Amino acid sequence: MPIRSKICGITTPEALDAALAGGASHVGFVFFPKSPRNISLANTQALLKKLPRSVRSVALVVDPEAEFIDTIVRDLPGLTALQFHGDEPPSRLAALRGQGLEIWKAVPVRTQADLMKSADYKGAADYILYDAKPPKGADLPGGTGQRFDWALLQGVQHPLPWILAGGLDAHNLAEARQVTGADFFDVSSGVESAPGIKDVDKIAAFLKAASNL
Repeated sequence: MPIRSKICGITTPEALDAALAGGASHVGFVFFPKSPRNISLANTQALLKKLPRSVRSVALVVDPEAEFIDTIVRDLPGLTALQFHGDEPPSRLAALRGQGLEIWKAVPVRTQADLMKSADYKGAADYILYDAKPPKGADLPGGTGQRFDWALLQGVQHPLPWILAGGLDAHNLAEARQVTGADFFDVSSGVESAPGIKDVDKIAAFLKAASNL
């Protein structure tokens, strides 16, 4: 399986161009008002018009209202996947399958017990995204630059295809690959100069590092 990389939290044409130039397989758009990467549907529509069909697009949501999911599906016809980062139960995600979009579920990890929760989403999601569990009471469920102990993933029988996220950057990508065996990476803060501000040079460096794995 070739290495795949998703640049998440894109908000500008410059960041999108850097992701495309570097060979990203996926790009992500965040629909969560508390996030510094929050983007409007109108701006996302404009960016999606620049996206070649070979690059997949993902909408990140956090415990969204059903009406908002309907709006996303209707107004972003080029979208590939919905990525859920809240406390969405498996039953809700299972009900959304079959609309033509992949369903991704983020599982926040700090301990081995956290990893086991991914099994709950077998049959409900298409991908599990392992991310670092934020501190209790944190405003953001991800994109904080934190990483979990990657060694927890060694020897795990994953219930679904999976993606590694949390604290990744160009400098530790090879280590992440070596420790976990991951072939699909999701990065956000690791390619930023400040929260929500994508750095085109860091995007290029990350995707170059990925291509060298």
